[in-house]
Amino acid sequence: MELAKRVGENLKAARRAKGLTQKQLAAELGKYQSDYSEYETGKVRLDYEKIVYLCRRLDITPDELFGFD
Repeated sequence: MELAKRVGENLKAARRAKGLTQKQLAAELGKYQSDYSEYETGKVRLDYEKIVYLCRRLDITPDELFGFD
């Protein structure tokens, strides 16, 4: 599986586990929900700052985000 798609799926699962909507996280990032959804579908890759923010916000490690065991 392509890395961006795997990251998107892991991001979606972590977001849902926290009970957050795409719209909520998008607002925190200063984005529109439609822009944020592209992270979860793997269409747009996350930059370093967003990776760090989302990992902290969702209480996951970068290894969990990237799907590394």
